[in-house]
Amino acid sequence: MQAAKNSTATRSVTAVLPPVHTVEGEGFPVRRPFPTDRLPLLDPFLMVDQVGPVRLGPGEAKGAPDHPHRGFETIAYVLAGDLEYADSTGSRGVVPPGAVQWLTAGAGVVHSAMPTEGFRRAGGLQHNLQIWVNLPAARKGLRPRTQNRGPADIPVVRTLGGSWFKVIAGSAFGATGPFDTQVPVTVVHAGLAPGESAELPAPAGHNAAVYVLTGSASVAGRVAEDGELAVLGDDGTTVRVAGGPTGADLLFLAGEPIGEPVVRSGPFVMNTPQQIARAHADHAAGRLGRYDD
Repeated sequence: MQAAKNSTATRSVTAVLPPVHTVEGEGFPVRRPFPTDRLPLLDPFLMVDQVGPVRLGPGEAKGAPDHPHRGFETIAYVLAGDLEYADSTGSRGVVPPGAVQWLTAGAGVVHSAMPTEGFRRAGGLQHNLQIWVNLPAARKGLRPRTQNRGPADIPVVRTLGGSWFKVIAGSAFGATGPFDTQVPVTVVHAGLAPGESAELPAPAGHNAAVYVLTGSASVAGRVAEDGELAVLGDDGTTVRVAGGPTGADLLFLAGEPIGEPVVRSGPFVMNTPQQIARAHADHAAGRLGRYDD
């Protein structure tokens, strides 16, 4: 995108897009605002998947068994329920409600993300997000790394009107997210009270969008309903959002575009088809080590 022409203006909305519906892992349904035919990516963001919110009975919860990644980062954000993770670096643990796991797959990792045995037995409310962030070519060979932060580690800014803003990455409202990011990104989960408005920071030159998780909202004067993604133009440095009649839960994303070729194949995101072929071969041979071009 071109640099903002008016650095003091609020951004406009260039499109309000519906999600697609698909299944992942063991067969759990997801709602995906992108990638779609109309929006293949929001550079540097590659994907957003929303699971739920859905109330599951005993034995109904499903997850994502062992699978590989290379060339990008995954963000697992649990809003309700839980996820038990394990990966080939030896990292193990549980992501509880309100927590975030940030996995830099880099040169390659095999991992799983499954509901805990307790959640599978009892069932309950499940709601989580999976966000993929691309890595530039110079960092696709990074050693895999996992960052885990609990609810108490992630700052939340609250307003007198009842709205709140959870700053997962980047900075907003005087708070800074706790994650070490490989590219400049802002990730904010916002809960807007009915009719209350706020301005989120959207740095000039960064691609940005607002995704409605639940409820409805006004985004730069355009109505975005449950499941819709409001894509922002690069014509300012903030975006004004307001809660609809019943309020809204929003995911705000902004990031500095990498501007490099993106070649995807399932769980791998590289710059060339040859690199993708090498990733598949390395996985088939059981060696997802450092990537050297």
